[in-house]
Amino acid sequence: MAEEKLNQARIAIPTDDGSTVLPIALHTEVRQSFLEYAMSVIVARALPDVRDGLKPVHRRILYAMSESGLTPTKPHKKSAWTVGEVIGKYHPHGDQAVYDTMVRMAQDFAMSVPLIDGHGNFGSVDGDSPAAMRYTESRLQKVAMELLRDLEKETVDFGPNYDDSLTEPTVLPARFPNLLVNGSAGIAVGMATNIPPHNLGEVINATIMLIENPEATIEELMTVLPGPDFPTAGSIMGREGIVSAYETGRGSITIRGKAHIEQTSTGRTRIIVTEIPYQVNKSKLLVKIAELAKDKKLTEISDMRDESDRKGMRIVIELKQNAIPQVVLNKLYKHTQLQQGFGVIMLALVDGVPQVLTLREVLQNYVAHQQEIIRRRTEFDLRKARERAHLLEGYVIALDNIDEVIKVIRESYDDAKPRLIKRFGLSEIQADAILEMRLRRLQGLEREKIETELAELREKIAYFEKVLGDEALVLQIIKDELTEIRDKFAVKRRTDISGAARDLDVEDLIAEEDMVVTITKAGYVKRLPVATYRQQKRGGKGIAGVKLKDNDFVENLFIASTHDYVLFFSTKGKVYRLKVHELPVGSRHARGTAVVNLLPFETNERIAAVINTKDFPEEENLLFATTGGMVKKTNLKAYSRVHAGGIIAISLKDNDELISVRRVQEGQHVIMVSTAGKAVLFEESQARPMGRDTRGVKGMTVKDEEYVLGMEIAPQECQLFVVTERGYGKRTCLSEYPVHRRGGQGVKTIVMTEKKGLLTGMKIVDDTHELMLISEEGVVIRVKTRDISLLKRATQGVKVMNVADDDRLSAIARVSATKKKVTKGKADDDQDSLLDEEGDEEGDLLVEDSEAEEYVQSSETDDDGSET
Repeated sequence: MAEEKLNQARIAIPTDDGSTVLPIALHTEVRQSFLEYAMSVIVARALPDVRDGLKPVHRRILYAMSESGLTPTKPHKKSAWTVGEVIGKYHPHGDQAVYDTMVRMAQDFAMSVPLIDGHGNFGSVDGDSPAAMRYTESRLQKVAMELLRDLEKETVDFGPNYDDSLTEPTVLPARFPNLLVNGSAGIAVGMATNIPPHNLGEVINATIMLIENPEATIEELMTVLPGPDFPTAGSIMGREGIVSAYETGRGSITIRGKAHIEQTSTGRTRIIVTEIPYQVNKSKLLVKIAELAKDKKLTEISDMRDESDRKGMRIVIELKQNAIPQVVLNKLYKHTQLQQGFGVIMLALVDGVPQVLTLREVLQNYVAHQQEIIRRRTEFDLRKARERAHLLEGYVIALDNIDEVIKVIRESYDDAKPRLIKRFGLSEIQADAILEMRLRRLQGLEREKIETELAELREKIAYFEKVLGDEALVLQIIKDELTEIRDKFAVKRRTDISGAARDLDVEDLIAEEDMVVTITKAGYVKRLPVATYRQQKRGGKGIAGVKLKDNDFVENLFIASTHDYVLFFSTKGKVYRLKVHELPVGSRHARGTAVVNLLPFETNERIAAVINTKDFPEEENLLFATTGGMVKKTNLKAYSRVHAGGIIAISLKDNDELISVRRVQEGQHVIMVSTAGKAVLFEESQARPMGRDTRGVKGMTVKDEEYVLGMEIAPQECQLFVVTERGYGKRTCLSEYPVHRRGGQGVKTIVMTEKKGLLTGMKIVDDTHELMLISEEGVVIRVKTRDISLLKRATQGVKVMNVADDDRLSAIARVSATKKKVTKGKADDDQDSLLDEEGDEEGDLLVEDSEAEEYVQSSETDDDGSET
């Protein structure tokens, strides 16, 4: 309150030296001073005018050079002289700031259309500094004269310079839309502008389209002006950012440098970068790449050099022998400025007020400016034409009455002018012109010239008057003059616009290659490149694969791409997902990493099943089975989004566990086997599709003390193998099992006796398979399925493995010993490798190959491509 009263009173306080002090509140003075400073920066320094696209310093440089005669037809002049002219007459700021602006206006890698013709070192795309202003020379480019054209015809307003000694234009006529063509960047107080450069021809085409169709939409304008065109070329990734910038005045554009891959004579590959994004310093880019290689983030690079010359840019990146060029290129895009964003803010001054403008608004303001230029130019030309015609009309009157005019002049002492005015009705201007006319103008030829010129002037006057009275004619003049500039100065587009750029994730930086993935019964997982297992002749011993703990064996083994997904289904009904490249890489001898170190398993949670897949097609289904006899069929697509903590794959009752997950196709049969020695076979259609977080339906009825051992897809040409805990087992053709409805107890698949013990395992097999049986004490045996008796359904079976009295059979695994032709790129059909015959007890892994074809001892891959 006291401050307000003080400000209102404004009472001057006298001082001892005779001056006075005006009291004012401090915050009021600070606010007022800051606002004045802010507006000065906004209006007079940092932001371009929408009409000519220039900031004051650019405008003053061009005007000073034009006034000094540094036109394209004149010799270059020292840049220091020009800088002195600018700061001495129009721009009272530092000389270096003016020179830096001059330098940028001369750089063809900074300006789409350079406005100054520089002679000497004006910097480079490497970030080299320009030579000092005393060494370089400059003059205006031809295209810059189009910005200054008609300036002498009073087309724009002039204002006083900083000391009122001279005048300068407040805006240039700008006969082409320079704001869009060369863009602009600046930081004011509380606001900033960043307008990208565009192609001159395309901008003019868009301007003409808007003149012809004032209701043209952004989409229509983009048919002729598809987007920015950067002087350093490159590629714009996607149109979304461009559309946003044009429609709202703000947007983000992703620019990517151009590179291609070459093959060397030695068989290696190299990446050749020929274009880099706008405003990227090439030297800093090279340093960054070198740092990444040194820090082991780009281990594929063996050498790098810059072979750029006057013909163009050429950065050569040599790659190591086994490097994949596209992966390296993706890493360069992610970690370096070879790809970067350009934030568009189309902020400019409109009538001295900063505004964020759309593309239409920028072009509309420019067209309105040109209408004003044409109007003022025409008014100037009309006035000059009328003045000249008026003068010539006086000449004609004098020539028509030449004898009398001479007589009046001879008879006059000092009053010839008023006597001529009175006698012939002349104006003062005409009378003065007649009195100053030379005698040679009295020739007949001169009279003819005067009459011809007068006739031409009268035609021009009529045309000028027509222009001023016809807005459509003004617009046509603008179109014609823009077309002339386009035909004279336009160049081809340099920056292409390609598909939308997506964010590069880790997968883009990882080479896609086939991996052998092994998962053991105890939950150890690892991956190795397929090439790890070298080819051998038939009968080879193989190579040691994985050294396992006692009582452990490889339960799941498949070949998958590093970009494939692996779904881990746990006994608690949850599903976890990893990419193959996220699995740990192990040596041939390592058993791998415990899955509990990779996935957030709970106590007593184990792997129940593993499914690998490239994608999640809607036409594929998964079939689940639990120890309690429940089954559920769910679309694979339901498991396409799995967060790090896992999601529920199937809802389980208390004391129930998930035991099996299989891919299932329409028309297939499913068999379930219980510890009671019974099996039920039913069609997959009996289980209707259900959601992810559901319990399912009854697949097999089991008593309280019994549980389901397993569930398999059951091709009719195969057999069901079952084995008891005392080592008795048998094979039975699946055709022996009647097809029932789901939910029953099933039919006998083996006659149970106390001597043979409870049923402990089941597998679907054929004659090409072999079986690995392991006991609780770690005893392992490998048998061929064709050596196991093929018996009827309700029989006791035969001894498959001798089990000690204090031991029990705990698990079985199925392996294949068939000869397969392995075709590259068909990992789903040929998921190769398993156990070395001489290394069964150690769980050794191998792939054996013959001279003509590969002999693969592989982990069983079901016909539907699922896990073993």
